[in-house]
Amino acid sequence: MASSPQYYGQPISVVHNAYTPKEAIEICSRAGAYKAHMRIDKIIVSSFMAGALLSFAGACYVMINTAPWYQENAPGLIRMFGSLVFPFGLVVIVMTGADLATGSFMYTTLSTLHRRTSPAKMLQHWFLTFFGNLAGALFVVGIIIGHGGVLSSGAYRTEALAVATAKAITPQWHQIFLRAIGANWLVCLACFLASCAREFFSKVVAIWWPVFAFVLLGLDHVIANMFYMPLAIFLGHPHLTIGYYIWKSMIPAALGNIIGGGLFVAVVYWYLYLVGDTNPVTIDGDNFAMNVKPMAGQETGTSSPDSGNGQYRSKKDDEMV
Repeated sequence: MASSPQYYGQPISVVHNAYTPKEAIEICSRAGAYKAHMRIDKIIVSSFMAGALLSFAGACYVMINTAPWYQENAPGLIRMFGSLVFPFGLVVIVMTGADLATGSFMYTTLSTLHRRTSPAKMLQHWFLTFFGNLAGALFVVGIIIGHGGVLSSGAYRTEALAVATAKAITPQWHQIFLRAIGANWLVCLACFLASCAREFFSKVVAIWWPVFAFVLLGLDHVIANMFYMPLAIFLGHPHLTIGYYIWKSMIPAALGNIIGGGLFVAVVYWYLYLVGDTNPVTIDGDNFAMNVKPMAGQETGTSSPDSGNGQYRSKKDDEMV
């Protein structure tokens, strides 16, 4: 069959349906700058919603794991089922733009490395989102799940107490810390991969599997634990108190999550793709990177206006994000 003459010998048009890692880091940095400069009241409401949404995922995980026969004979299999469902929590958070403190450990670290936000702004965002997430999680625990009696009876209560025991009672402090590094490494990698995607379904898939991995491995996510631990206390765990939870679970998990997201994702990919590169990162024709001060670790210099596809325009210091 003869080829159509109008297409013969013409180059094939290729659709690149994803951003490169370098572009994705730029997108995450812009997101971090936007989030850090939101009004405080909006940060609080957004982080409250994130804590609540992730708690719904935690409740689903507990309910799915309530399978005594599988816990005895095939614990890995039943954990896999729960792990396949849990990622919807992060999907809803990312797609609605809610603020999760563990995500902020990556986003605002990047924007601070870019000099788009100050260290004070970064720490303020961490503080506000952390306690906003806690408020949202406690609301779901105390009002919807707790007083709603969703997990209060029989095997559900037993499983909720078992989850808390496995996460806070059995492991040592340093083990929780190390597990938390892995947890937020994977969670922030999910957010990074979502920034590589251009459309909804690809973002969902990009988020799903790293989160699946962290849940399946039983790693510690400080915000997810804001649901599991208060729920166990609410249900009368015999060995878990508020003080014990803060010292043995919240503190090591938070510190580990900061390292996992801030160091192993933000700093690593910033170093790989942006350090030493003075060219602007063009995202769909926008050279936003030229409108900021030189990044930490980047040589001061000017790039040609023709180095990207977007329009070049320098800004004064007081105009910079």
